[in-house]
Amino acid sequence: MPSHQRPEAWASLRKTVVTLCLLCSTSLSPARGQARIPLETVKLWADTFGGDLYDTVTKYSGSLLLQKKYKDVEPSLKIKEVDGLELVRKFSEDMETMLRRKVAAIQNLVEAAEEADLNHEFNESLVFDYYNSDLINEKDASGAYVELGAEFILEANAHFSGLLVNTSLSSVQLPTNVYNKDPDILNGIYMSEALNPVFVENFQRDPTLTWQYFGSSTGFFRIYPGIKWTPDESGVITFDCRNRGWYIQAATSPKDIVILVDTSGSMKGLRMTIAKHTVSTILDTLGENDFVNIISYNDYIHYIEPCFKGILAQADRDNREHFKQLVDKLMVKGVGAVGRALSEAFQILQQFQEAGQGSLCNQAIMLITDGAVEEYEPVLEKYNWPDRKVRVFTYLIGKEVSFADRLKWIACNNKGYYTQISTLADAQENVMEYLHVLSRPMVINHDHDITWTEAYMDSKVGPPGTLYPQAQSLALLTTVAMPVFSKKNETRSHGILLGVVGSDVALRELMKLAPQYKLGVHGYAFLNTNNGYILSHPDLRPLYREGKKLKPKPNYNSVDLSEAEWEDRAGTLRTAMINRETGSLSMDVKVPLDRGKRVLFLTNDYFFTDISDTPFSLGVVLTRGHGEYVLLGNTSVEEGLHDLLHPDLSLAGDWIYCVTDIDPEHRKLSQLEAVVRFLTRRDPALQCDEELLQELLFDAVVTAPMEAHWTALSLNTSDESEHVVDMAFLGTRAGLLRSSLFVGSEKVSDKRFLTPADEASTFTLDRFPLWYRQAAEQPPGSMVFNLYSAEGPEDAGKPVVVTVSTAVAVTMDNKTAIAAAVGVQMRMEFLQRTFWAATRQCGAAEGPCPESCQDSDLDCFVIDNNGFILISERPQEMGRFLGEVDGALMTQLLSMGVFSQVTMYDYQAMCKPPTHHHSASQPLVSPISALLTATRWLVNELLLLLLEWSTWGSWRGDSGAEAKAVFHHSHKHKKQDVLQPCDTTYPVFVHQTAIRGADGVVECGGCQKTFVMQQIPTSNLLLLVTDPACDCSIFPPVLQEATEVKYILPTLQLNSAHNATVKCDKMRSRKLRRRPDACHAFHPEENAQDCGGASDTSASLPLLLLPLGAWVLLPRLLR
Repeated sequence: MPSHQRPEAWASLRKTVVTLCLLCSTSLSPARGQARIPLETVKLWADTFGGDLYDTVTKYSGSLLLQKKYKDVEPSLKIKEVDGLELVRKFSEDMETMLRRKVAAIQNLVEAAEEADLNHEFNESLVFDYYNSDLINEKDASGAYVELGAEFILEANAHFSGLLVNTSLSSVQLPTNVYNKDPDILNGIYMSEALNPVFVENFQRDPTLTWQYFGSSTGFFRIYPGIKWTPDESGVITFDCRNRGWYIQAATSPKDIVILVDTSGSMKGLRMTIAKHTVSTILDTLGENDFVNIISYNDYIHYIEPCFKGILAQADRDNREHFKQLVDKLMVKGVGAVGRALSEAFQILQQFQEAGQGSLCNQAIMLITDGAVEEYEPVLEKYNWPDRKVRVFTYLIGKEVSFADRLKWIACNNKGYYTQISTLADAQENVMEYLHVLSRPMVINHDHDITWTEAYMDSKVGPPGTLYPQAQSLALLTTVAMPVFSKKNETRSHGILLGVVGSDVALRELMKLAPQYKLGVHGYAFLNTNNGYILSHPDLRPLYREGKKLKPKPNYNSVDLSEAEWEDRAGTLRTAMINRETGSLSMDVKVPLDRGKRVLFLTNDYFFTDISDTPFSLGVVLTRGHGEYVLLGNTSVEEGLHDLLHPDLSLAGDWIYCVTDIDPEHRKLSQLEAVVRFLTRRDPALQCDEELLQELLFDAVVTAPMEAHWTALSLNTSDESEHVVDMAFLGTRAGLLRSSLFVGSEKVSDKRFLTPADEASTFTLDRFPLWYRQAAEQPPGSMVFNLYSAEGPEDAGKPVVVTVSTAVAVTMDNKTAIAAAVGVQMRMEFLQRTFWAATRQCGAAEGPCPESCQDSDLDCFVIDNNGFILISERPQEMGRFLGEVDGALMTQLLSMGVFSQVTMYDYQAMCKPPTHHHSASQPLVSPISALLTATRWLVNELLLLLLEWSTWGSWRGDSGAEAKAVFHHSHKHKKQDVLQPCDTTYPVFVHQTAIRGADGVVECGGCQKTFVMQQIPTSNLLLLVTDPACDCSIFPPVLQEATEVKYILPTLQLNSAHNATVKCDKMRSRKLRRRPDACHAFHPEENAQDCGGASDTSASLPLLLLPLGAWVLLPRLLR
């Protein structure tokens, strides 16, 4: 987590001048004979308005009635203190049990796959039909099923999010660039048919299992349940299981990698393009437990990121993407000096190993060159022989084979592997070879390490790593995976990795084992990994909006715990959890609410422990005070059941009262239906949370009289022409929600309220509703008013309704527990009418009042405790922040201490990158310029055609599709990445409740502006009355805007050398992490002479030179 940054000098100076000006020009009493706004009158208005609101809200919400009902049953109540350590241990044990079941399932698959391989004899001429996921159920023009596309019965299955699947069989997916009848593929698929019965048995034994799969080292992917695969929009299947994090992490141990890229003059053109793609492909095989650096070399050596000079960077998503962008900018010139590059790479690896940094496991150098290598043998002899602790992998770029022997010699004499990469399409298969080499020691030892991945995002309705068109939402997953080895004695020294088996675990399902009702109003649970990254946290925001689409953030799965729990400045919580400690600590925290517009000040108690046999740690947060107490009461099942059966009662949809997702017969039941069936003993097979049901039954009984109260009110007000409220509602800690409409459903102002479309207003898996959370932090009997705006395209942002809520608390033996929150949805028109009527009061004065808020001489606002306007004479100001409307007044309230400014931080923000305009005339495009631009586009398309043509020399008929995908991806990436991850700071403004009233004068040039502020009783509202005659526009507005934290300061402030230091210090900083327990770097029986050979070179040299010439020469001629 970055340290809190000071504001930029100019902004700070400007703010200081404005504040000093205000302090010199304001007073608590009017000056220069300015007409005084009567304080007593304003107080009368505030008291009258507050009293009217209190009477209306208590009447329609029934809050006093509900408080009385809890008082009536107080003798049977008890308040229990929650033991946070006991709670976190119980949650951890439940999660451990669940995850062990997933491990047992994949262990069954590993045993079955290895046994099947042991009994299978390779058959070069094997002919075998299988269910190809891409082709199943496809027919040709004659109506017959296409080859490998036989009939495959698919049925919608609720457990798999309604997807069409076959739970009796698996199906096989292959990437477009893998030939589906290759003998290796056919033999592997035939052997893996033995997994079908194991898939089914696993699912029957543990119905909570989701996708199970086997990813083969040859490229095919067997998935259960069987499914029809959906290609991307261009008809290409790019998904390759060997690229996935679960496959790579299970197949190899952690590794330190230094990539050396030859950027000498001989690498120009297509060779450099292939080299860049090769580097990018290598980066895709790395994960957060790996470390990497990239050095380019010609006459000199160059760290492509100077900030990483002499070190290795953790290969998390942020750093990998950063390296890719830098690799894309590499230029060629000079002569390649490979000796110096190798020396530098060995020294980095040696220094890191000796310092106890990096992975402390595998170490390797990747040498990417077109073959002009000299002076390498003395370097290898000095740094790597005789122990050969660093493997060297060599990649010969291009068709030229003159230097193949040298590069193969380097690899074979350093326990590495040599490959030749002639086309873009070759990169994927050839890069994967290094993973097979690194897996050899583990394979020979038969060490079946269990691997758990970091959180990653997937379609909620698709197999791993795919985004299906029918996907409605995205879900965070972790995968448990294990490697599958060949046990044949004759191949033991080769350490043959057959593939990896895995199964997905939806983190949402895992977090259901930490139920929200046990955590209270503000409590929550979270998970983090051994690297300190968040696995699950209610404040994790993995998506951002780009236009109308929601997209994953580039760094969504490398958000550090310190970036969500940013008050943990010393890293105490993070350190304890990474070290697998069990314990607790307390922190004062600032909790953002309502999309950062508001803030709560809480004292949280954190309890934490590890989850055995996983790299994960679990944290539980309870809020000090009411958050650590739970109200318990008794009632009979019969009485509670009767009060549950009401049409306007609902339960928290995401909470697990009863398990309904295992038995197919239960999946059609709502939670309320399942509860009723369990309580009436009509379905003894249902598994329910009896503790939660006991709380639910009690809440149902105590809150039942509210229905009669609301019904009576509705009948009495049905004939009124002017309705006061749209609805009344209440919620309890057990997730029970009651509501009653006072108008027809078609007349409700905010139809989204209390529905899943408005998550903030409902009970979710990890949060209580916003109105409940705000009410819980108000003084007893006080009400929270929130202005809600319309969401529709026509009225977006227009204030439509006010939600008012208040908490119902029970206090016994000096312990206070929040039992419920109750409220109303109040019509905006009624609120305004009530206010204007209240401001016509003038106390004991006879005759018409001398002042009124509807006079042109006064300007009146009703604002909430965060400065947002609820009522104004100008409708366009309602819902806006006061500082935006009247900067002078807000600045004065801040300087007087009526409001305080709270600085908040967002370390998951997305910002627009800085724009660089080379010329002010750039937008004025001449016809000639436009013609040249179009011609360049045509050249690029020609180049793409030639690149595809040049890949036809490969034996894979569809390899051109991969080259096309690579080319399009690189160009699409540059155009569409409008936003990028950043850190921001933003202000939130909070009323200081100790100041109930204030008045003063603001000097605005040639005039003075007077104002009076008065708190409105029993609410979070303030009344502001000002003199509108004085123009104070000389003062800038006070805005609630986010500002990006700049780690490279403006050059006016610091010299460039210091700027570089600031940037590099942040990039080089390394937080505490815990390495994985297992490491398999070498094995004495390993066959190091299995180190690669020459690749196919069927494409012709002229064909390769043609796109090179097109790319290099034509665009230059067209500029």
